[in-house]
Amino acid sequence: MPTESTPVGAIESSIEIDAPPARVWEVISEVRNAPQWSSQAHKVVALGGRTTAGTRALNINKRGPLFWPTTSRVVEFEPGRRFANRITENTTVWVFELEPTPGGGTRLTERREVPSGLTFISKFLTDKLFGGQPSFTKEMDKGVSTSLKRIKALAEQG
Repeated sequence: MPTESTPVGAIESSIEIDAPPARVWEVISEVRNAPQWSSQAHKVVALGGRTTAGTRALNINKRGPLFWPTTSRVVEFEPGRRFANRITENTTVWVFELEPTPGGGTRLTERREVPSGLTFISKFLTDKLFGGQPSFTKEMDKGVSTSLKRIKALAEQG
């Protein structure tokens, strides 16, 4: 949950998963899988084979009746540890960090970083279509919690 010391637009949440990091990694590290667990990704078309560092993708996002495209690139890919995807249009970076837990499970943290600040077009569209940045960030924070619960369910199934 964002706090007063959290940069504008930054979001972070964690969950404990009763599955080893290798299993959680299988679920999150393939960008084409995002529609199975993401609160907004409706379809992801990735270029090339399996996801790795540098993989580029076209993402179709959905929020209620609204659909919009974004493009992304995998900027970090450390198998079993860390995965990060940068969204071109707003410069945010979505990061997943996996940590083994003493009982053989995984602590998964999902974070939206905004290292360069949001782009003008992102701020403009958020204000006009999504009710403004504070409201949209709160909604995205709730979406991250939903995504983590879905990832947990998928990882614990397999």
